[in-house]
Amino acid sequence: SLFQVMGRGNTTSISEFLLLGLSEQPDYQLILFGLFLIMYLVTMLGNLFIILAIASNSHLHSPMYFFLANLSFIDNCFTSTTVPKMLMNIWTHHQSISYAGCLTQMYFFMTFALLDDFLLAAMAYDRYVAICLPLHYTTVMSPTRCVLLVTISWLCSHLIALSLTLFMTQFSFCGSHVIPHFFCDLLPLLKLSCSDTDTFQVVMFIDAALAGLVPFTCILFSYVHIISTIFRVPSADGKRKVFSTCGSHLSVVILFYGTVILVYLRPSSSYSAETGTIASVMYTVVTPMLNPFIYSLRNRDIKGTLRRLLSKGMISFW
Repeated sequence: SLFQVMGRGNTTSISEFLLLGLSEQPDYQLILFGLFLIMYLVTMLGNLFIILAIASNSHLHSPMYFFLANLSFIDNCFTSTTVPKMLMNIWTHHQSISYAGCLTQMYFFMTFALLDDFLLAAMAYDRYVAICLPLHYTTVMSPTRCVLLVTISWLCSHLIALSLTLFMTQFSFCGSHVIPHFFCDLLPLLKLSCSDTDTFQVVMFIDAALAGLVPFTCILFSYVHIISTIFRVPSADGKRKVFSTCGSHLSVVILFYGTVILVYLRPSSSYSAETGTIASVMYTVVTPMLNPFIYSLRNRDIKGTLRRLLSKGMISFW
């Protein structure tokens, strides 16, 4: 692969890494396997149901649900980059991952994490236009613009992830090859390198500013205007109805950004493996699992569609 070729071109002396996982205690392995297998299956099924509900109901073919379907698809991809490998390691008691496999996992992990970031910003912009500029909604959020926003998100995510991954291939790993994590994340790998990583850290923080702070600023801008508009609504019932259209999205934003900031928006020298691992579990496994519940439980249209799909499925089964 590309990463293998790049690895041979530098002074990398490690052919594989060892992923310690979430716990080295043998007694906990079976519990962790069962817990994460259930969480993974719930995530996959929950997001697939959201996509199926949106695809099967023509009333849900709107920009808001178009972005939600994309978010559900990306969340499934995001979780699938880390959890299946962790489950396989626990089941086989084989913790190694090849150098190329590690960089590939890191690349796709960053890509889907960045996509989540960009899509949450696009969804916030959609809610801003719907609530603050309702008369211009169909013009501003046209199908072409929605597809363009998603396409730009995919391109930017892949470019940023690829640039950081190719940069990482220039580093030497001549000491420990043990990663105190359950997947190949950027900061734990950086800690193992015996090369000078100062330039990389500058590049990483610039990328973090572009790919993290810009979408986050867009989200803040949108919600400042949304909240301002809500306060101008005269009735309490009207305020509640307006806010209900963006409550689910706001919950997901807080959950996602809270854990990501805890891990990445600080110097790598202060990185704690234990804190990083716990926070990573939150945004790589727990958040994608909770997203379908947050959106379906708070959304009457999706709840109704899911209920009809499940009742049809039960009738077909019997």
